[in-house]
Amino acid sequence: MEAWIESHLSLLLAALAMPKFGLSTVFVVSFVSATLLPLGSEPAVFGLVQLNPALFWPAIAVATVGNTLGGAVTWWMGYGAERAYERTTHRSAQLRALQWLRRFGPRACVLAWLPGVGDPLCAVAGWLKLPFWPCVAWMALGKFLRYVTMTAALMWVFPQLAGH
Repeated sequence: MEAWIESHLSLLLAALAMPKFGLSTVFVVSFVSATLLPLGSEPAVFGLVQLNPALFWPAIAVATVGNTLGGAVTWWMGYGAERAYERTTHRSAQLRALQWLRRFGPRACVLAWLPGVGDPLCAVAGWLKLPFWPCVAWMALGKFLRYVTMTAALMWVFPQLAGH
């Protein structure tokens, strides 16, 4: 059974890594992972680059665009939620977090790449009605740097983790 799973998984990974499907798969996974759904896109990016090293920069670009667009959708979700629910009470920790985000403004969205807090950060930026395009630009920068750093580290700095 294990051999069957391994052979079929290998075929699936090979199919998804083909340029025809691989980049679109990376886009979809990166987009969805930037919403409030708990999903990581780094394995998809790394898997594609592992099987097709020549796709390093295209995969980084597609993942950055997909993840940034997902972050933008999350921003709009926060904006819409705030409009639907204009008044709320906050605990002191929430108030401090909101004050911190207001103080840093769109620049805080560079942290949208952080696991666990990055996606809600985009929603809160929308909730606070921080300027959309500056938020998206800072999101894109942070997400781009994350993909370059993580993929390059797995490919060249820690190849033993990648099975090389």
